[in-house]
Amino acid sequence: MPDDAPRPDPRADNPGGADAEPSRRRGRRAARPRHAAALILWRDTPAGPEMLMGRRHAKSRFMPNVLVFPGGAVDGADHYAKPLTPLPEATRIALERKATPSLAHALAVAAVRELFEETGLALGERRGAGFAPDLGGIEYLCRAVTPASSPIRFNARFLVAPGERLKGDIAGSGELDDLGWYTRDAAHAGHLAPITALVMEEFIAWRCTAPDRLPGRPLALFRGLEVKTVER
Repeated sequence: MPDDAPRPDPRADNPGGADAEPSRRRGRRAARPRHAAALILWRDTPAGPEMLMGRRHAKSRFMPNVLVFPGGAVDGADHYAKPLTPLPEATRIALERKATPSLAHALAVAAVRELFEETGLALGERRGAGFAPDLGGIEYLCRAVTPASSPIRFNARFLVAPGERLKGDIAGSGELDDLGWYTRDAAHAGHLAPITALVMEEFIAWRCTAPDRLPGRPLALFRGLEVKTVER
């Protein structure tokens, strides 16, 4: 992912529509949501699927002291990263429902990049001084937009991939604590934000769905106070 790649104007790549419309709160415009992506890595166990999660610091400005999935905001260079394998067609189409092709690619790359930066685990391989992300096993789960009342907002896509595709060992950068594999019960015991709990339930339902019933399924959108609607 070259550091000298041109960085597009993030406002020019925002398909937010109603999700990004400004509103008034105490005389100020609501913050514009930044495009972001999180990756739910799972592995199956007799007790059910385990998910890779870590705890945000208590002093974090956004969602402090809660367990989250690795992820973060899109960088300009993510638009230009060349993948080791391309996104599956169904995942690309799902992302492009509310994103340009360039942004859809960048969202998937951002999820893989943030995974590596936060956990040391690689979904891809190093190529010289760069890193080629492996996008071939990534599937789309849902989207969530931070409420307009929040001073920090994200238009976040949640993607999923099997943990068996990971390379390396967990070696956190310090951005997330308590990195590890959590069952649903263990994650709830470790304190979840309401939106993370809802996305986790969406993942559990997705994992329990027969593969032949996944294509064409309604895509969930969480916005406002974690209200679930269907992506239009």
